[in-house]
Amino acid sequence: MSIFEYNGSALVAMVGKNCFAIASDRRLGVQLQTIATDFQRIHKIHDRLFLGLSGLGTDTQTLYQRLVFRHKLYQLREERDMKPETFASLVSAILYEKRFGPYFCQPVIAGLSDEDKPFICTMDSIGAKELAKDFVVAGTAGESLYGACEAMFKPDMEPEELFETISQALLSSVDRDCLSGWGGHVYVV
Repeated sequence: MSIFEYNGSALVAMVGKNCFAIASDRRLGVQLQTIATDFQRIHKIHDRLFLGLSGLGTDTQTLYQRLVFRHKLYQLREERDMKPETFASLVSAILYEKRFGPYFCQPVIAGLSDEDKPFICTMDSIGAKELAKDFVVAGTAGESLYGACEAMFKPDMEPEELFETISQALLSSVDRDCLSGWGGHVYVV
């Protein structure tokens, strides 16, 4: 079993018409044993930017704390919130600087630009970005999430339809993965 699969997770982000949705499961486990059923994987950086972290639970919490610190420094220096593209580059740089002893996590970044253009991306544990125009997935349920999202995704969905689509994709995928589950958290912006 890979260290990325130790705690189990399912993360997905999807774009709609001038909106995005990000969803995750709620289970925290140690291999096949469930420890908690209310684990928070999605974090709000600011009103238009969310970060999802899958992977080893301790590393995700440590990385989140470092990213919040760096975002607050940016806010103090620039007197504005970070754009999603800038935040993705920050996350990538932080992961790459720890490439010889990496954080065992896969970030999923979802945000809206100033022109209400949705931005989603994911990256591996050393910060190699994967940008997408439709959806991105991460976690132990990633393979089944890809299949469900491919089948259910339509371009330019309204927020209500996007919520239903991402919820159904997440729930049907975690049913096929024993390391994730226990419902989910969904955020639509």
